[in-house]
Amino acid sequence: MQHKRLAWAFLAAAAAGFASAEDSDVAQLTKDTFDDFVKSNDLVLAEFFAPWCGHCKALAPEYEEAATSLKEKDIRLAKVDCTEEADLCKSFGVEGYPTLKVFRGPDNIAPYTGQRKAPAITSYMVKQSLPAVSALTKETLEDFKTADKVVLVAYVAADDKASNETFTKVAESLRETYLFGGVADAALAEAEGVKAPAIVLYKAFDEGKNTFTEKFEEEAIKTFAKTSATPLVGEVGPETYADYMSAGIPLAYIFAETPEERETLGKALRPIAETYKGKINFATIDAKSFGAHAGNLNLKTDKFPAFAIQDTEKNLKFPFDQEAEITFDAIKKFTEDYTSGKIEPSIKSEPIPETQEGVTVVVAKNYEQIVLDDNKDVLVEFYAPWCGHCKALAPKYDDLAAQYAASEFKDKVVIAKVDATANDVPDEISGFPTIKLFPAGGKGSPVTYKGSRTVEDLIKFVEENGKHKAGISPAEAEAAPAASEKAEEKKEDAKDEL
Repeated sequence: MQHKRLAWAFLAAAAAGFASAEDSDVAQLTKDTFDDFVKSNDLVLAEFFAPWCGHCKALAPEYEEAATSLKEKDIRLAKVDCTEEADLCKSFGVEGYPTLKVFRGPDNIAPYTGQRKAPAITSYMVKQSLPAVSALTKETLEDFKTADKVVLVAYVAADDKASNETFTKVAESLRETYLFGGVADAALAEAEGVKAPAIVLYKAFDEGKNTFTEKFEEEAIKTFAKTSATPLVGEVGPETYADYMSAGIPLAYIFAETPEERETLGKALRPIAETYKGKINFATIDAKSFGAHAGNLNLKTDKFPAFAIQDTEKNLKFPFDQEAEITFDAIKKFTEDYTSGKIEPSIKSEPIPETQEGVTVVVAKNYEQIVLDDNKDVLVEFYAPWCGHCKALAPKYDDLAAQYAASEFKDKVVIAKVDATANDVPDEISGFPTIKLFPAGGKGSPVTYKGSRTVEDLIKFVEENGKHKAGISPAEAEAAPAASEKAEEKKEDAKDEL
């Protein structure tokens, strides 16, 4: 299925590539035309791309579709071939492809942070074209309500400066996410069934709108917007996953293989989602396309439908028994038990090693004991067994552990590693290897290592960021020749594997 989707994307991109320049609504720019184009258009989205880039090819038809829909709104989309215009791309700090930037003239530039689908690009750029808060009248309100999937309208009297200022601050901070409008007409507010000051969030799903009538405070309005803008039963996918993970509340997954089954289960569990709105997000997920993700929740990946709740903040997993039927009553009780703390999280863990030698091996069952030991600076490598970069790092990491073991800091610094594919860890890991230092007295604020993977640089990192300032002198490093020789042997083995 994945190959079919990729093939479709590439075919669509190729088809778009065959369109003549005259047929395209995306302007192809060069160093000679770029400045004039940006100066002559108030708002421009520019894509910096390379013809060989797969992500660029997948974006092409979406970008073209967005360009066509935005053209009538006087918002222009452009592209620059960085293989032909290397100096131009370099001048804008382009380091990868595709890179998208929003231009309001040649000197006002901002990164594009939206999704790479036509509707999302269109929505994002429309928001960029409007003021933070659009002043609305009886003639413009109805169209504004449906201008995007979610819009927020404040009904506030013109002389209520405090409420207007608060709403404007929220709008400025969230303008890339939602459309914001303001109505000062009391009669229009009454016609909408509200009394100023109030905020109505209009949406193209669920009950259609939600109303905020509390005191206008920034955080309260932001919470209202986020909660109300999230569907009661949404859908987890590439475009929504990050939003669910950053929502700050648990996520309940409903895995099913067909659209019909997802719709049926979604409707059945909707009343539960309504009960826990703002406390737990509920969403379906395509088990055919993303069934492997069930394994990350400690579910079997070959038995669907399935249900699980994930504490996204602590990365704790609560899988529902896959031998039991997913019914309203069963999930209602499971969710009640979860919220009342009656269910223990499912923990995937390798066995605790009987002995430790060299690099300390961390598993889920001893993670707290080792990593969160508040008396020690603990450097942890989160790795995957199949990762080539991890294999290349292994002999250096062994050497690092040997040097600290032979130093005066042997009881104050721990060099550790954990297989993040075989053990549940509370830390968010986006790639392998990820190296973090958990300093003594500051376990809640680990520091992620971003330097080169040399023993010297890792020692410097531990010294600068650890509580014990554990730097190792060359003399101390020479105190463990046997361990260093062993590290060299592993280094040769790693070369053979790669």
